[in-house]
Parts: sequence; C-alpha cells; structure tokens
Amino acid sequence: MKTKNVITLLAIPAMLFSCNEVKEKETASIDYPDTRKDTSVVDRYFDNEVKDPYRWLENDTSAETEAWVKAQNEVAFGYLEKIPYRSSINERLTDLWNYERISAPFVRGEYTYFFKNDGLQNQAVIYRQKGEEGTPEIFLDPNTFSDDGTTSLGGMSFTKDGSLIAYQISEGGSDWRKVIVMEAETKNIVEDTLIDVKFSGLSWKGNDGFYYSSYDKPKDGSQLSGLTQYHKLFYHKLKTPQASDKLIFGGEKTPRRYVSGGVTEDENFLVISAATSTTGNELYIQDLRKPGSPIINLVNNFENDHSVLHSEGDKLFIQTNLGAPNGKVMTAVFPNATPETWEEFIPETEHVLRAGTAGGKFFTNYIVDAASKVYQYNNQGEMEREIELPGIGSAGGFGGRMEDTVLYYSFTNYVYPSTTFKYDIASGESEVYKKSGVKFDPEKYESKQVFYTSKDGTQVPMIITYKKGLKLDGTNPTMLYGYGGFNISLTPSFSTSNIILLENGGVYAVANLRGGGEYGEKWHAAGTKLNKQNVFDDFIAAAEYLIENKYTSSEKLAISGGSNGGLLVGATMTQRPDLMQVAFPAVGVLDMLRYHKFTSGAGWAYDYGTSEDDEEMFKYLYGYSPYHNLKEGTEYPATMVTTGDHDDRVVPAHSFKFAARLQEVHQGKDPVLIRIETNAGHGAGKPTDKIIQEQVDKWAFMFWNMGYKELPGENPETAIRQ
Repeated sequence: MKTKNVITLLAIPAMLFSCNEVKEKETASIDYPDTRKDTSVVDRYFDNEVKDPYRWLENDTSAETEAWVKAQNEVAFGYLEKIPYRSSINERLTDLWNYERISAPFVRGEYTYFFKNDGLQNQAVIYRQKGEEGTPEIFLDPNTFSDDGTTSLGGMSFTKDGSLIAYQISEGGSDWRKVIVMEAETKNIVEDTLIDVKFSGLSWKGNDGFYYSSYDKPKDGSQLSGLTQYHKLFYHKLKTPQASDKLIFGGEKTPRRYVSGGVTEDENFLVISAATSTTGNELYIQDLRKPGSPIINLVNNFENDHSVLHSEGDKLFIQTNLGAPNGKVMTAVFPNATPETWEEFIPETEHVLRAGTAGGKFFTNYIVDAASKVYQYNNQGEMEREIELPGIGSAGGFGGRMEDTVLYYSFTNYVYPSTTFKYDIASGESEVYKKSGVKFDPEKYESKQVFYTSKDGTQVPMIITYKKGLKLDGTNPTMLYGYGGFNISLTPSFSTSNIILLENGGVYAVANLRGGGEYGEKWHAAGTKLNKQNVFDDFIAAAEYLIENKYTSSEKLAISGGSNGGLLVGATMTQRPDLMQVAFPAVGVLDMLRYHKFTSGAGWAYDYGTSEDDEEMFKYLYGYSPYHNLKEGTEYPATMVTTGDHDDRVVPAHSFKFAARLQEVHQGKDPVLIRIETNAGHGAGKPTDKIIQEQVDKWAFMFWNMGYKELPGENPETAIRQ
C-alpha cells in the first residue's frame, strides 16, 4: 500500500554475517511446491485457443487448492523468517503503530460518539459520552466479535433520533455481511440477525425499518467466488422475519448489478441509484410522504454519475457530471425533475468536484493536481469563503447534518500525519481537535510534486517523498506506488508503515496515472478499455523518471499496487521485467480473460471491457493480461504476490494462477513467492496485527532483495550491498 531515530533497533551488526553465509543464501535456489499443470484446459475466443493449465486453482473449496495454499505459505514464510532484520522491523513498526487514534465525533440523540484505538487493538472501539464533558463509555467493541480479531465492523446507521442502531459485521474479511439491530440506550438486541447482505448501506425510514441491498447467495461451495449478478434493494420492517422483507427495486424486473437506496435527511424521499458497472448510474426517487407513491425514474441511462446531495421540500440538489466531466451541482423540483428541467446551482470548474452539505451550507472539495481545495457556499449557490487548509494535501469530512453548527474535517499528506480539525460553520474558523500521536518528525522530511512525460507525451503528476538532504546518486531504495483505474483519485495521505522506508533513507513515490479521477472523466476514460495500456505506460514512465533523475536505479526500485493496482504491477513487471528489482502485486486482477466470471467482476467491464465483447477487445486484453503474458525463460524481479483466502471481491484465484505460472517460467536467482493471508479478505476490516505483519514482510522482502545485508538506517553508506 515512519518515525525517527531508534535506528539501532533496525541495524544488525555486519559482523553477525560472514560473506560466505550471505552469498550462499542469495544464490540458493528455492524449492517451490509442485503445482499440477493441466494442459487439457483450453478456451476458445473468436477462433483463438487459449490454454489455462492452472484453472483448477479457481476452485477455492477443493482439498487440492487448500494443500497448495499451505505449501506455498510454508515456502514464503520460510523464506521471510530467514531475513535477519525482519524481527527488528517488526519491533520498530509495532512501536510506531502503538499510539492512540481517535476519530472525529458525531452526535446521535443525547450522545456524542467516536471511534478510538488504544494503539495495537485489532479493531477500533466505539465510545460514547453525554455532551462534550461527559465520561466516555464503551458502546460497541468489535474486538469482542471474534477471538482472533478477524470479525470487523462493516458499517452502521442510527435512526434520526439516535434511539436505534443497525450495524454490519464482516467475518474473515468477506464482503458478505450480517446486520444486527440494537437499542442504543440499553444496548439490547432488538431482533434476529440479518444475513447474506453485500455491498450495502443501511438507511432508516423513521424508526420502523431500514433499506439495505444484497445479491442472491451463490450456490453452496462457491460463496466466496461465485458470480453475483443482480443486486436487490429491500426494505426490512423491524421485528419481522428477513424472509418477509419487501423487494423495492432490482431483481428480474429491473436487473442491475449495483443498487443502493438512501432516505434523504428530511425523510421526504427514498433515492435509488442503479448501475450495471462501476461508472454511470440511473437515478430513481420515491415520495415517502405519501404511502404507496410510485418509484419515479429521473435519469434513465448509465452514461453519467449522479447523486442527490440534499432536499428541501420538493427541491432536490443533485451532483452530476452530465455535460460536465469535472462535476457540478444542479437543482430540480419534484416530481418533474428529469435532467432537462435541472438548473445550475454550482457550476463546473476546471477541477474535479466532490460536494457535501452541513449546517445549511454546501461544501465543494476540489481536486487540484491531486490535492484538495475546499470552499463553502450558501443555500443560494453563492461562494462564501475558501477554507484555509494547513498545506497541500488531502482534506475530507466536509459533510454533516443540516442542524450542525460545527463539522470535523481531516487533513493529511505524505509527511503530515492525519489531523482532525473542528470547523465553525458560521465564522469559518478552524482549530486542531485531535493531533496524531505517531512518532514522526515531519521537519525531517519533504514531499514535492513533479510532472513527467509519458510515452504519448501526456504530462502526469507524481509526488515524491524522502528525507531532507537526500543525495540523488541513484542508490536510494525506492517504492513506486500506483493505481490508475475506476475514476479513483490518489491524493496525498500519511502512512505509518512508510516510516520504515523513509527513515532508512528511502524514497516513496506515488504517480497519478490515467484511469484515475484526478482530472475528471476524460482522465479516467483515457485509461479504460482499449486505452488501458496508457496506464501501464504512465507507470513505466514514472519509474524511468525516478531512475533518470537519480532518485534510484533499477536495482533499488520496487513497485507496488493493490486490486486494480495489482493488475498495474502485474502488467508492468511482465512488460518491463528489467525496470525494477522488486514487485508487489497485491490482491490483483491478473487474469483479464476471466475476471468477469467471479463475484461482482462483471461490473468492472466499463473500465476493462471483457474477452467476450468482440475479437478486438479479446486480443487487447490477452495482449496485456499478466497471467497470460508471463514468458518462459525470463528473469523476473523478486516478487511477492499477496492475497487473502477470503477475498470475495478480487478472488484469490487471480493471485494463485499468476504465482503458479510465475514460478514455472521464472529464470533467475530472485525469489517469486505468494504470501496468502488466511481468514482475511480484500483488505477492509483487517486486524491490526495482520496489517503490521504484512507490512513488516513487505519491507523485509524489499530491502533484502535490493541487496541490503543490514538496514541502511540514517547512514546508508554503512549498509552492505551486493
């Protein structure tokens, strides 16, 4: 996906290792597990035959796959355990992580609630108190959900008066959730637990019940990998069986892949968003003031993104990119509220818009070259002020209830630990509410933004972070991170884990690739479907920039990315295996011919296209699919593939098949491993101890395979290199 000094904990005296011992370990071949290869599995795409010899690894419930996972982990952890400074990194990172973290507070009913983690707790605990001066008490402790901390809180929703709460739990990192309803005051459970809920919010209609979304559960034996096709919006009436929940939208009559429903703050309307992919949605609305009112379609196509920010009586405030790729806010009057009747409220600018409401005001959070600029508007659409931020970075949290007089927002960047500010909506004054307690001195480090030229001449931004006084001599250990997809913007954020890299003289670089949302829909579209190679070219050019400008060299460069970013890493290392020394494809989409056949993968087709669309699309996907482009006899970088055995978003079969093929064809002394986290999913809700250990293994693997026999520490020249 930081601290100061104490480097003595990380530095292992060189005398502990003889040169012979080190050399023997470096060149020793790894005895990878035997992986059965079934050459009989052949698919045909438009008269093109494609072999898939590791198809059997897609069966996540088979004993053979289970045995393979166990054998691969034995090899991976056996290798990692031999890295001499792994335990020192663990000690250091555990110490860094051990600080109190408190979220912004929020008021519901008579209580003020907030999340707090004492430091090393696996899950944050929800506390509450009466007013600002009350004594905090534990309200809900997710650490008690399971013995090993792998059952997490997946989301929650209070009734408007704060008397009831519905909350979701996730087991083992799965996207499938359970829903529990509780009386807030007494903490008494109200009814039986709802089950089989997925990709869902919870939105109350008064105190009588709530809306939620889910799919039909796949057949037995494939709950984690089975295709989930049609999302459904249900209404659950409190204290009635889940089997009697009313289908509100979706299913066979209106089949959509993603459906969500939310009640407006004034409880006048149910707003339904329906989509067939991760980009573009229809918009529906139902008047809740009149029982039995029909569901009215406002937007009847999937070509743009729309959401209702707020309603006042019959007036709707809608954020949209219809005719405005960077986004704008429009108003409409119910029931005749189709796009041709919309009136402009906050116009489009040259920067990408994210809007919110609180205290009767509207807040616009613009992304300007991957950083935040925030403005406050009144209910007439007039700009009142720019909110002064501490610097260039990412601000979030500009939303709340209309009766709020203050809101709490966060600010962070790569050298500014996340800090919560209290903002007075009337005066525009901000004050620090909660400063991070992480042991890190920002004055020792700096971040700078550069713009580099990609293959086709496009200028791409990248932020580079390192210790002040860094020598640009091409010898610095460097991690290049990217994502480049699904209209997601990578804005600056602080990472406790990255302290390990920075305090050891390393460089952390994040490239804002096409496919993301940093410059609006045009930037996103330039990295989708038949333009996807632009994303990989942007990433390759970022690596070349770092090398050409002497931040690092190919021998000291690692690349990292997760999910769609795992695809990015997989494609980059197969296209340019010479460019980097270490690669970390995490929970990646690595089989581009079959990704759409698992869980909700078909919804990613807007970005990727599918192998079944037409022959041109098939050949394009086949041309960069990481699994299919691993070539025999190639020396690939030291690679640690990571995934979770309960990942039901990007199924682990992608990583399994890629790792099996990589181990088969790789020619070279560098290790190619797969580290499979058990009882873990795509990432959300992962317990603290698992997060720390995964990060420890990442840094240990990276430094060791860059040739460091001891960690560089504050004096890089003392490290022994190959």
